[in-house]
Amino acid sequence: MAKDGEKKPEPFHNPFGALQALRAGLPPGPSQPLVVLEEKVRGPARAVVRRERKGHGGKEVTRVEKLELSAEELQRWCKELKKSLGCGGTVEGEDLQFQGDQRERLKPLLLARGVRKVVEG
Repeated sequence: MAKDGEKKPEPFHNPFGALQALRAGLPPGPSQPLVVLEEKVRGPARAVVRRERKGHGGKEVTRVEKLELSAEELQRWCKELKKSLGCGGTVEGEDLQFQGDQRERLKPLLLARGVRKVVEG
C-alpha cells in the first residue's frame, strides 16, 4: 500500500514515453501518402529453348527461339543473358545462341524477364 505523499509505482517502464512529448515539434509529413507503383515486366509470350550440336563442329549450343523481339532488344537480351550465364553467345537471325548446354540455367532467367512460357524443345 502506498503511504500518504508517496507516488504509486507504474505497472511497467515505457522507454519511449518521453518521445511522445517531442512529437509536437516535428515538421508535418506529406499531405498525401506516396504511392509507388511497380511496373510489371512484360516480355514475350513464349520462348523455345533447345540444345544443338549439328553444324557447330561437335560443340553444344543452346538456342532460344520464338522470342519475337526487335533487333535492338535481342542484342540487349543477349548481352545481359551472357553476363548472367557467364558464357559466350550471339544473336543469329531472330534467335539467341549460347555456348554450352544452358537449358536448365536459362529457364529461370527468361521467366524473370517476363517470358510467360518457356518450352524445352
